[in-house]
Amino acid sequence: MIKQLRTLLNSLSSAKEPDTHQGIHDKQIAAATLMVEAACLDGDFDLNERKKIRDLMSEKFALEEKDAELILSEAEKEQSKSSQLLNYSRLIKDSYSLEERNSIIEWLWEVVYADGVVHEYEANLLRRISGLLYVSDRDSGKARKRVVKRLGIDEDLVYEKFKH
Repeated sequence: MIKQLRTLLNSLSSAKEPDTHQGIHDKQIAAATLMVEAACLDGDFDLNERKKIRDLMSEKFALEEKDAELILSEAEKEQSKSSQLLNYSRLIKDSYSLEERNSIIEWLWEVVYADGVVHEYEANLLRRISGLLYVSDRDSGKARKRVVKRLGIDEDLVYEKFKH
């Protein structure tokens, strides 16, 4: 499995960014690690959240499911090793445009909503990550609203349900 991951990461790196010291895979793992952190923050990383992250990785980075699964597995290892978001967020901030960072915030909101529970720690994490990625509160709020609308969530019911 490690050999497969290295092969995948090397091929992605050489195919996408031969000139840089940070391959595309590092950026993908960083994004996935932040998503795993968001999913784990409420103490329950369930199958819906895991599937959401894998699906986002497949869709947004045009990966086959098995490749997305390998990156997700690596992200889970990274997340379990460190509670430091700074390295991952710095890599994303330095590697992605503002528009792409806004998209990553939107993906994070999708992960937060994947289990149907918006925990106060998750919302706080999204505020912190937004700041670290230099995404304004306004843009993060717009990203959240796009996710809510896309998923057909009634915000009043969601927040009311989880306050109790």
